Amino acid sequence: MASQEVLLAFVQAATQGSFSAAARKLGRSQSTISAAVASLEIDLDLILFDRSSRKPTLTPAGHVMLQRAEAILSATSRLEMTARQLAQGVEPKLTVAISDTYQSYRFEAALVEFEQRYPDLELECLIAECDDLIELVQRGRTHLAFAEMRDSYPPDLVTSTVAERTEIALFASAGHPLATLGHIDRTVLEQHRELRLATIVNPYDSRAKGRVWSAPSYLMLLEMAEKNFGWAPLPRWLVERFGNGTLVELKVRGWPKPVFVDALWSRLYPPGPAGSWLLSKMLE
Repeated sequence: MASQEVLLAFVQAATQGSFSAAARKLGRSQSTISAAVASLEIDLDLILFDRSSRKPTLTPAGHVMLQRAEAILSATSRLEMTARQLAQGVEPKLTVAISDTYQSYRFEAALVEFEQRYPDLELECLIAECDDLIELVQRGRTHLAFAEMRDSYPPDLVTSTVAERTEIALFASAGHPLATLGHIDRTVLEQHRELRLATIVNPYDSRAKGRVWSAPSYLMLLEMAEKNFGWAPLPRWLVERFGNGTLVELKVRGWPKPVFVDALWSRLYPPGPAGSWLLSKMLE
């Protein structure tokens, strides 16, 4: 199998247009480049360059092999970079859990830079809410989480508030009886089914009154509201992006409510270098 140095000499000779230009590019002598290309031709039993003119030009076989050589060099470079990152303690996989309350353009922008910095690191994104999200962090199932701010957290978690915030408002479908009312009080709301967020690990909610349907996802509640099953508190951004114009915001005193978002991670399962880099970008 051809060495990386030989393949690099071939690729540079092809892309630079001459052996001498390739030699200058690589800091080698022209004879070294010529010998490397000749060695590769012998190993492959192919003529890669037509040397009948003043400047060598790729043969049809040379064009094909150039593509293959470039692919090998690219894969080798990624392999070496991944090995260096792993040797430095970079985690091979990063899991991030996000609440639907968190619409972060900063996160989307950070992922672009993250992909360039850690192109071979596996990234897993989960959607979870409230106690479910806390549980994922405590079990080490996720390295980082972005969740609706709480008054207190378990002592094994570390938190920091991010700059972005969102709003939660009450919504119902345009065909719901509440949609045509002006100002609505709590008594009127309780006459209609509430679509409420309920976590998987802690589904019981002593505040529930009247008819209640629940789900562990705001997106599921949105779909229920679209089908006119009841009214629901939903993140405004989620309705704007996925509501398809079918939901109406209800006018209720005290709503909408601002929602602040905390970044969470575990003291027992702290993020590695890649996770720490992403966290620092989110907290800038």
